[in-house]
Amino acid sequence: MEKSRLKEQVEVIRQAFSYIDQFKNETFVIKIESSLMPDPLFPVLIKDLVLLHRMGIRIVIIPGARTRIDEILATYNVKCDTYKGIRISTHDSIPFIKMAAFDVSNQIMTLLAEAGAHGVIGNWVKARSIGVRNGIDFQSSGIVEKFYLDEVKNVLEDRMIPIFPNIGWSAKGKPYNLSSNELAFAISTELSAAKLFFITDNLAITSGKFAIPGGVYVSSNGTVSQLNLEQAGIFLEQNKSNEYNEVIELVSLAYKACNDGVRRVHIVDGRTEGMILKEIFSNRGLGTMVYANQHENFRSMVASDIPDVLALMQPAIEQQILIARTAQELEDKLDDYVVYEVDGTIHACSALHIYKDKQAEIAAVVVDEMYSKLGIGKKMISFLIDKARSLNLKAVFVLTTQTSDWFSQLGFKEATISDLPQEKQQHYNFKRNSLILRFKLHKLPPVQPIEL
Repeated sequence: MEKSRLKEQVEVIRQAFSYIDQFKNETFVIKIESSLMPDPLFPVLIKDLVLLHRMGIRIVIIPGARTRIDEILATYNVKCDTYKGIRISTHDSIPFIKMAAFDVSNQIMTLLAEAGAHGVIGNWVKARSIGVRNGIDFQSSGIVEKFYLDEVKNVLEDRMIPIFPNIGWSAKGKPYNLSSNELAFAISTELSAAKLFFITDNLAITSGKFAIPGGVYVSSNGTVSQLNLEQAGIFLEQNKSNEYNEVIELVSLAYKACNDGVRRVHIVDGRTEGMILKEIFSNRGLGTMVYANQHENFRSMVASDIPDVLALMQPAIEQQILIARTAQELEDKLDDYVVYEVDGTIHACSALHIYKDKQAEIAAVVVDEMYSKLGIGKKMISFLIDKARSLNLKAVFVLTTQTSDWFSQLGFKEATISDLPQEKQQHYNFKRNSLILRFKLHKLPPVQPIEL
């Protein structure tokens, strides 16, 4: 094998392991179109989802049933009109719609079982009628009112995969036909998912069909590979005069999801083998990604922040998690510190101290107790690792007495004093006897959106 080819494969493997550490215990919500199910590669897609599940990623599946509903309604000669993409589900049609929804859910559950995973189909959605809009009675078509999240979280904790049919029930047990796209959006925001996938049958954002905002990368065949939140908002504004189009619907839902806390939304073609693995574990995806800036609340510390940061550190100092620092020490290394701020209040801080041997120490990591369960600490470490990588450093390390398990979960490995920079070795506090953990920074190739 050519050395260049081998190096490329090694870099892909390194990227994959880096992302595995990043996404372990995170939640991915996957909406899959039923039109993909006859494809011979569909079982491979399910196997890839099971692989992600085994890696420690929490998978939630929402099967789209539109194609199967159309087939069953046609078989029984039942007619339902649509209005702007919404099926007007008549009271006579709802038994057949339920049949289709649970049919596709059962097929996916069967494939999960064949791949060695356990799926659970549940009635975790309380729904209500859409009602009458623009003079149109949508009858048994509904919208999500609430989720029974405790039950869903129990399924995830038991290492099983929840499957949500596009059916919800009222408090009195009346079934409603739900939009699976809306359902996927709603559950992703409720579960604070890291990623939401819309796996489609080749829906794409292309310059030939849509107005594309300036500054957005467009491949040679006219396909858009990524939109940040600002660009997605402009895209929706520029294309608002379009008649109903599912691409517009998905971008709109992606935009709302990212604004509501979902970090990444991917619109991808499910007919491409290995698509979901490539999209997750590589910096060169295969679909269109809409993304929020997870670092938008992080900024450099300024001198006026020092009193608040010292107050934030104090509980950790009292618990001997952090060593005490003076205001002068913080001011002397002001450029090393970053803070996490929400509405003008600092809720977390940390520092990146850079040494001459191209290593850096992550230090003074502390998160306000009220924010400790929101993943802010993990995001802050990710932010500092990205910063270190952008500076072409070779590794970052931490010295800790009580949080080694947490850093290990983030991919840090045990190290020794000899792995530290010479300057840090000379100042190592043997009395404190801190554990040393290190994270190697593999240089990644520059991000180049793939041409589809």
